[in-house]
Amino acid sequence: MKRHSIATALLTLGLAAGIASPALADQPSVVIAHGAFADGSDWSKVIGLLQDEGVHVQAVQNPLESLAGDVAVTTRAIDNQPGDVVLVGHSWGGMVITEAGDHPKVANLVYVSAFAPDSGQSVEDLTRGHPAPPGSANISADSHGWLSLSPQGVAQDFAQDVPAAQARVMAATQGPIKASAFGETVSTAAWRNKPSWFIVSEEDRMILPELQQMMARQIGADITLLPTSHVPQQSRPVDVASVILEAVESAK
Repeated sequence: MKRHSIATALLTLGLAAGIASPALADQPSVVIAHGAFADGSDWSKVIGLLQDEGVHVQAVQNPLESLAGDVAVTTRAIDNQPGDVVLVGHSWGGMVITEAGDHPKVANLVYVSAFAPDSGQSVEDLTRGHPAPPGSANISADSHGWLSLSPQGVAQDFAQDVPAAQARVMAATQGPIKASAFGETVSTAAWRNKPSWFIVSEEDRMILPELQQMMARQIGADITLLPTSHVPQQSRPVDVASVILEAVESAK
């Protein structure tokens, strides 16, 4: 028992120092960038399914104060992986992975109900000229310029296909986003050089499904349509995990 504990401690120290075993280095990892009005726990169901398949997963905790800040946090998570990475972004996280995905370790990109900008585009650019999604009516700003989604908005527009009790927890644990972040532009578009997958939520009330499909086609993604709310990772985790696993297999 003591010998096992020492070995475990040495392995932990080795990984912390960037020393990866060949087995870990050969297996692509998954790094997930969550969206606005959420946090990394939003992906707990999918993470468990991926781990059951032997995939190492890291959910980023984005501060949601700026695009640059979220890209920096995501880049650090990519740096810490032992080998190639499949980078997943939900909603606002699509902005993040579009830029952070230029990292040389990133093999494939998976967009989930997400924004997929081109170089020089912001969320404001992507949504300009399109009708406001229903969920936008339930977003409000505090005196410091941070945006939150009301509990009613989470239940009716963000996660209308999850149990009510779960939606209440999601509202309580959401990550507010700085309003100014939506005006920040990406400097590079990783999807131009990396294979991409895109899950379109057909009953999304936060990012219009028509806009999602348009972006998915523009980036040349492999498209999966799911009849879900804005959070298919919560309501259809098996289907979402299946798409991510396809991207992982492609990266091997």
